[in-house]
Amino acid sequence: MTYRNPTPTVDIIIELIDRPARPIILIERLNPPYGWAIPGGFIDYGETVETAAKREAQEEVGLDIELIEQFYVYSDPNRDPRQHTLSIVFLAAARGEPKAADDAKNLELFELWQIPNELCFDHARILQDYCRYRYYGMRPRLDH
Repeated sequence: MTYRNPTPTVDIIIELIDRPARPIILIERLNPPYGWAIPGGFIDYGETVETAAKREAQEEVGLDIELIEQFYVYSDPNRDPRQHTLSIVFLAAARGEPKAADDAKNLELFELWQIPNELCFDHARILQDYCRYRYYGMRPRLDH
């Protein structure tokens, strides 16, 4: 019997806490699907989700991060056009000067009211949930 399971990934909403407005980092993807995205990627075999989040942040934006909390798990089968993935999303803090690397073509810092419209995957929904959580303390609903 062949099993088909979703592929686990991590995404990390990184706030730069050494900046006045505490902007978040978004990367412009080098590979398809193109557009802006939250830093993250696939979890390697034998790796914890926390280690994967720290590794992906280092690989994509060149920063050591402090994981603050596990925010939510997004698992819509259509969230990634390449394959069925599920993403464990972390909130993290960092200091320093991020630099685009790995599969990040570019990166920019965005305050939450300046988030671009061209977001990949389901990252618009993730960031909308994050804004609601950050400003109103409301976690994502389990039924959406």
